[in-house]
Amino acid sequence: MPTASHQPMRGLQALVLLALCAPCFAQDVRIGVLGLFHSREFVVRPVPASAVVVRVADRTLVLDQSFGDDEINVLLDGNVIAARTRDGAIRARSLTVASRDNGPADFFLSVPGKITRRYHGTLEVTPSSGALLAIISMDLETAVASIVAAESDPETPIEALKAQAVAARSYLIAAKGRHRGFDFCDTTHCQFLRTPPDPHTPVARAAASTRGLVLAYNTQLFAAMYTRSCSGRTRTPAEIGLPAGPYPYYSVECKYCRKHPSAWQRPVTPQEAAHLGASSESARLAIDRLLGWNTVPSNNYNVKRAGNRLVLEGVGEGHGIGLCQSGAAAMAKEGATFAQILAHYYPNTSVTKYVGGKLGM
Repeated sequence: MPTASHQPMRGLQALVLLALCAPCFAQDVRIGVLGLFHSREFVVRPVPASAVVVRVADRTLVLDQSFGDDEINVLLDGNVIAARTRDGAIRARSLTVASRDNGPADFFLSVPGKITRRYHGTLEVTPSSGALLAIISMDLETAVASIVAAESDPETPIEALKAQAVAARSYLIAAKGRHRGFDFCDTTHCQFLRTPPDPHTPVARAAASTRGLVLAYNTQLFAAMYTRSCSGRTRTPAEIGLPAGPYPYYSVECKYCRKHPSAWQRPVTPQEAAHLGASSESARLAIDRLLGWNTVPSNNYNVKRAGNRLVLEGVGEGHGIGLCQSGAAAMAKEGATFAQILAHYYPNTSVTKYVGGKLGM
């Protein structure tokens, strides 16, 4: 998920693949990161004025800028990884990064020449399907704050940020285990994830002030879906061809998006349009995978002919189910609390504490 303006899954375009089990308490979550790059090389380095401990094979390496060892290259070498050090390459099946006490550390992970991102947690790197797989284990609340930061615009009011934090936390707990070997990825398939926000930012305060709060329906926790802009009315899963889940997602009016629809146009060839099929979430994802993730921003569109090409004209961003982020921000600016925002977009639910694997404690 690029930013909140790029049709993120908002908790879940891939609901069709999600089979929710009974919720289990997750103090930590394992998130696969930077997987979209299918990289065969990573670079790890500590943040300034800190150190990290790298364990590979039977070696323990300390990366500390004060000692001059401030980064390590990790490459795919056949079916193993090769950690390149000043003394040569160390080959092993996996590599881990942590703090000196084997706990979470602050470090940068880079795909050379493409992206560098800061994380707080522990890192494990292994070979996977011809590329390197990087998995960050982080505290649940760190993950919530990082997701809210990625999903929100800078001017988003604090009450809307709180609503987003509750929805993201509900998803992280209820939908844990979406990938083999780790819980979530950092793309639209699961949840946007970026650098943890500074503790003094509104995003961090919103996550901290709602710590442990989740959404429940009929006394059961559920993976809360959300969307960038609903076009004036939120949708139900059935309307876009998705199966029903633990929560029915009632369709509700959104005053802001009704008055200020997010309009878009996309030219496509007849051959490209043939991939659309029905106006469903699976059809939208199929053409987006083929032509790019911004080709069809929502399921609310019409097809018009313009010469030898076709033009898709639509409104909204995302699947349109659950919390509408644009509408939530507008409600917050008008004085609504995060609880009122959640009650509007998730009717018949309750905000409750989730402690020790149990609701309402």
